[in-house]
Amino acid sequence: MRIATWNVNSITARLPRLLAWLESSGTDVLCLQEAKVAEEQFPFDQLRDLGYEAAVHATGRWNGVAVLSRVGIEDVVKGLPGDPGFDGAVEPRAISATCGPVRVWSVYVPNGREVGHPHYAYKLQWFEALKAAVAGDAAGGRPFAVLGDYNVAPTDDDVFDPAAFEGSTHVTPAERAALASLREAGLDDVVPRPLKYDHPFTYWDYRQLCFPKNRGMRIDLVYGNQPFAKAVKDAYVDREERKGKGASDHAPVVVDLDV
Repeated sequence: MRIATWNVNSITARLPRLLAWLESSGTDVLCLQEAKVAEEQFPFDQLRDLGYEAAVHATGRWNGVAVLSRVGIEDVVKGLPGDPGFDGAVEPRAISATCGPVRVWSVYVPNGREVGHPHYAYKLQWFEALKAAVAGDAAGGRPFAVLGDYNVAPTDDDVFDPAAFEGSTHVTPAERAALASLREAGLDDVVPRPLKYDHPFTYWDYRQLCFPKNRGMRIDLVYGNQPFAKAVKDAYVDREERKGKGASDHAPVVVDLDV
């Protein structure tokens, strides 16, 4: 079974590439982030033509998450119980579903903007709500994983230059502590292998030639429980999908399971 996560940074802008990648990659389940469309605008028909069902939690221009599956979708849950919301609104940042033998969450963790900003506090609160939401499945006997754009690099090895991020979000002790706390719910970091260079970065800014220079970060993560982690046969970053015209600034992370 092949499971992947990909922040497509607008499914409308990325649809031709997404459909081509699904056809060529053999992916059974894709957790998708930053759909940036309302649910009624989601390309259900095009995906159905390729054999994929879709569970979607999206409301408009920002955020939006989905699970695409060609092995069935059941028990869909949209949003986090206890979601703290931001500025009076609960955002579409999490969706879960059972796809064949595996249960997954697709998550798009708040960015945080800058240290001390209300969005940064919201990010840390959102992590707490996520941990509470996934604790039961994480402790269960079924393969389970939380996949998505976490907007946190777990260690200094997960950024191209730690000094370049000093004082900024994505690398602060509080954010990394939130990741560690999530893992304490019974989840392991499934670290993918890079297809080029030494580090499996998953995100490269569009600016300043960051991708050609490999000035990246590993912020798209797969956190799986013990049954999931034990079933992993391979995991890699499909760096080729970050190349060329019309690419997202994130690359897919692909995990192969023996389930």
